Amino acid sequence: MTSATTFATVVYDPTSSAATAPAAAREPSYEPSGAPAQQPPHTPSYERSPSPLVLVACSGGADSMALASALAFEAPKLGIRAGGITVDHGLQPGSDLRAEEVVLRMRELGLDPVESIAVTVGREGGPEAAARDARYAALDAASARHDALAVLLGHTRDDQAETVLLGLARGSGIRSLSGMAAVSGADGRYRRPFLHIDRQTARKACMVQALPVWDDPHNSDPAYTRSRLRQEGLPALEKALGKGVVEALARTAQLSRDDADALDAWARQAEAAVRDSAGLLECAKLYALPPAVRRRILRRAAIEAGAPAGALFARHIEEVDRLITGWRGQGAINLPGKVVAQRQGGRLVIRQG
Repeated sequence: MTSATTFATVVYDPTSSAATAPAAAREPSYEPSGAPAQQPPHTPSYERSPSPLVLVACSGGADSMALASALAFEAPKLGIRAGGITVDHGLQPGSDLRAEEVVLRMRELGLDPVESIAVTVGREGGPEAAARDARYAALDAASARHDALAVLLGHTRDDQAETVLLGLARGSGIRSLSGMAAVSGADGRYRRPFLHIDRQTARKACMVQALPVWDDPHNSDPAYTRSRLRQEGLPALEKALGKGVVEALARTAQLSRDDADALDAWARQAEAAVRDSAGLLECAKLYALPPAVRRRILRRAAIEAGAPAGALFARHIEEVDRLITGWRGQGAINLPGKVVAQRQGGRLVIRQG
């Protein structure tokens, strides 16, 4: 399974303040030598704060069932409460019954609270993206409703490798190649403790514990891009390049994330220096920046103007960048979200059209 140290590191963000961590995770306080130890004041049980709650998102598949079991095992040692959420996307006949089975399994593991949430999946962005959006919206709502410290996700090293390849195919740049972060979401809500282990290890953990698992037929349906990559793409790469492709792609994700984080920090620091007193971007100063830094500033400006981050691709930013590096008097650039970018008097203006 996974160690208590791994769970403590992922569940409690090392960058967060000690006040947000449970007593077991804080640094001990020592009195000066010779001074009598101060006893904590007695607090009636009805006034004590409940232990922090950590939820696991469980589909019933091997990865998330193994994670649910690991959380149930580690939670008492970490001084936290463990609960579980399963999301019923309603995309297959009998999905509500399967969701109830997952709820029962999580309760048998000792998780509490546990609930099933039914969602309606739209069409925007394609079936995979729409299902993902609906799922995360449900998890966000459940986290707020239960006042959860974190929500654990069962993504494995194999999922990370697939994400890197999908980013490479889209040509979206180094941030896309960085894959999934171990900690993400608002206030670091989402945690992925299994990014360092492979999918087969999670499945073996379920087999050893005789945990029933459900294999989603969508995971082998060639209609879905990730499914084709999983069933055909990665096996073909391993056949051509040898074993170790998944591990190499996961390492690429971490290296890319480190680089992307550094460039993002550079762009944030540089942005103030390239704006005039009115807050407009000065083209000459932008031109002097390295392309990787300049394009990050342009992307941030477009998103702040109202362009949806998920619909803003590298080709959009390249077009805006040409207003700075290849200025020939061209007209305005239309961006997603009805945002327009145009050059006016040596300034780059990005606003709602």
